[in-house]
This record gives sequence, structure tokens and C-alpha cells, in this order.
Amino acid sequence: MPIVFIAYWYIFKKRIRAQNIFLLVASYVFYGLWDWRFLFLILASTVVDFFVGQAIYSNDSNTKKKIWLWVSVLFNVGLLGFFKYYNFFINSWVDFVSIVGYDIKSTWTLQIILPVGISFYTFQTMSYSLDIYYKRLTPTKDFISFATFVSFFPQLVAGPIERASNLLSQITSKRTFNYVQCTDGLKLILWGLFKKIVIADALAPIVDDIFANYGSYPASTLILGVSLFSFQVYGDFSGYSDIAIGTAKLFGIELMSNFKFPIFSRNVAEYWQRWHVSLSTWFRHYVYIPLGGNRVGKLKSIRNIVIIFLVSGFWHGANWTFIAWGAFHALLYIPVFLMGRNRIYMNNVVAENRWFPSVIEIFQILITFSLVTFSRVFFRSESITDAFGFLEQIYSNFTFETYEHPLGYRMIDYFVLLGVFVLYEYRIRRDERSPFKFKSKIVRFIAYALVILGMMLFFDDNIDRSFIYFQF
Repeated sequence: MPIVFIAYWYIFKKRIRAQNIFLLVASYVFYGLWDWRFLFLILASTVVDFFVGQAIYSNDSNTKKKIWLWVSVLFNVGLLGFFKYYNFFINSWVDFVSIVGYDIKSTWTLQIILPVGISFYTFQTMSYSLDIYYKRLTPTKDFISFATFVSFFPQLVAGPIERASNLLSQITSKRTFNYVQCTDGLKLILWGLFKKIVIADALAPIVDDIFANYGSYPASTLILGVSLFSFQVYGDFSGYSDIAIGTAKLFGIELMSNFKFPIFSRNVAEYWQRWHVSLSTWFRHYVYIPLGGNRVGKLKSIRNIVIIFLVSGFWHGANWTFIAWGAFHALLYIPVFLMGRNRIYMNNVVAENRWFPSVIEIFQILITFSLVTFSRVFFRSESITDAFGFLEQIYSNFTFETYEHPLGYRMIDYFVLLGVFVLYEYRIRRDERSPFKFKSKIVRFIAYALVILGMMLFFDDNIDRSFIYFQF
């Protein structure tokens, strides 16, 4: 990235097209270093949607427009379905026929490698065709710019899932070096690295140990494990998003915010307005609203909510655990919707103009966090059997025991760390893009030093540092 940054601003700065070609090559090299063969999938998705967009726009017939749109949808969903869900459907069919009395062995499963980021870039290219179809966007005739939009390396493998109206419009526009924008980007990268290394990676051994051995632990340890997983997955994914957004800033490009402090949500509806924003807005714009949204009566609106959450769960992975996770969130969301409280927290944060939240707000946050954390038993478990086994162990062995860290570290250090982290996140809750906003330069540089020191103290070579959402 530093090499690309220097060449981008010092060699190719005078021409937009040269910058875009360079970014495109850098992005393909970046992805190809994982497995060059899967570059053909990105290229295929790019080519299909580029020409589909032209065809939709140039045709006057609504029927032909719809046919071309289905070409895009079927191609991208087909790619996703084959590489991500093929074996799931085959194995599910085998399990189903065995239930009704037929014992067959599957000979149709394949050893398929899941391409990194396929769930993200297929949705990004598909949104381009959908926006043209709904007349929200005029297609570009610049293939290089479009290909750069699809493969832009900071957010290629785990989002945010960008729409062309935001990212493509910036790629086709002249970009100039902005010192403040770059320093803001570096601050976001630093904070994202902190969340990944000090929060997510530090908690990973504990969470892995508890979920792998849930049958031998009491309820107190299992509740601790799933609670820590909530912080782990938040630190891991929001950390990645901060790094991606910060890196894009270094190239004069602003990506959309993907996390807006969801741990302070006061109900489940607010949580989904703050968690993985790019995915939730994608489903709202391209699935929920076309189905009728909440304009089709209560019963059909509930149907639409259920569809959205089931599809969202299935998007996360080819496992019944994710479908159960999505269904559980639908059950949590529906009462909020029926009470008309699904949009009351859209434009404000907890304790908007106050230092401290009210007692009611604290209660709401704790309840929401507990419900969301409970759902993550399904999200984290390897199978439905493991998920229900985990929950059954909590119910049947409701005792308290002190948990010992699997690597021998002191647990009190982690509790203090999480407490400080939550308090700091609360302090910056009004602006997710300014993690080091202090009036005093001295205080700001102390904060930098503490963050870097924390990364040095908690860095462990024995921990697997892959991002959780790379598997999706």
C-alpha cells in the first residue's frame, strides 16, 4: 500500500485515467496474490454488469430491460450460488431424503474453494445494474473506471459494499492530494488496527477455546464466551472497515461508514441501522423496498422483514446456523416494528446532548446487547447441533466457575481492557470517522502512543490473524 500510495500521487497524479489504470492493476495484483485464478471471476462479473448496464439503459422496452437485469442477477447469484452454496444444497438434500427413509450417499459434492470477497463484489456489481434499471444511475462508458470501482483493493474482500453513485462517481472525478484527508485516513487505520489486534485477536483464543469445548464448561463460562465473541466480531469487522475507509482516504476517496457504534443501540432496529450498514442498506434498497417495504400492510410487511433477515443470514454462510441466526433477528425485529419503534433512533445517538445516558437508556442498551449476543451462539457455532448443545449446556449446568485463560494470561487484564475500550467508544460515539478528536495535541499524541503500546503488548504470533468476514 505505501508503494501504491507514492506512485499514485507522485507518478500518476496528473491524469485521472492513469491513476485509475494504476489502481486497477494494483487491485488485481493485491487479489491475485491470494489466488490468481479467481481474478477471472472478478473480471467476468465486471464485464457482464458493464455491458448489462449499457443494455438496460439503451433499451426502450421495459421487457428487454427486465431481461437484461435478470442476466445480471442470475449471473452474479449463480457465481455466488455455485462457489458458496453448491455443497450446502447437495448435503441438505441428502439429509432430507434420509429423514423420509432413503439412505443415499452424496457423490455430487465438490472440493470448492470459496473465493475471498465473492459475497461483496458480486453484490457491488449487481447494485450497479439495479440502479440503472430503477433509473437512479446513468451507466458509465469508461470500462477502466468501472473495473476499478468493482475491484478497488481497500474494500474488495470485506466491504463496505459500495454503490456506484458514491464510489464510481469519485473514481471518474479528478482527485487531488489532501493532507487533512490523508491524516484522517491514517488515524482510522490506526484505530482499526487497534480494534483488530488488541480487541479481536486478543479475545480469539478465549472464544475459540470455549466454543470448541462447550460441553466441559459451566454456564458462566459459556455466557462469558459468547459475550466476548460479540466484542471479538465487532472489533474484527469494524476494525477492517476502519482500515478500508482509512486506506481509501489516502487515495482521495471517501467510502461509506459501515459501523456506527452498534454496541450502544437501544433496540434491535437501531442495531441494524448501525451494524454492517452497507449490507443492511443494500438489502433495504434492493430487496425490502421492491417487495413493498412497509407500505403493503402489516402482514406483508412482516413477511418482508422475515425474508430480509433470512436472506441476510444465508448471505453470511452456507450453514443452517446462519439461517437460524437470521430468523432469530427477525423475531426480535418484528415486535419493534409492530410497536412503531423501528425508526425512532435513526438520527440520534445515545445521550445525544448529555455526558451520561439515562437509566432507561442503559437498560435498553443492556437488553439489546444481551439479545444480540444470544443470537451469536448460532452465528459462531459450527453446526445447529453445536448451537443447541451450547444452549442446553447453559440450561443444564447453570453454575459459576472462574475461567482460566487457555494461554495462561490474566483474565482481569481483558476485563479492564474491554471496559476502557467501551468507555472510549462511548466518548467518540457521535462521529465514527474521528477516533482521535482532541483539542489538545499533547492529549492526542498520548492517545496515539497508548494505542500503539496496546498493540505491542497484546500482539501474539501464535494467534491466527485472518479476518472473520473473509469467510463470507
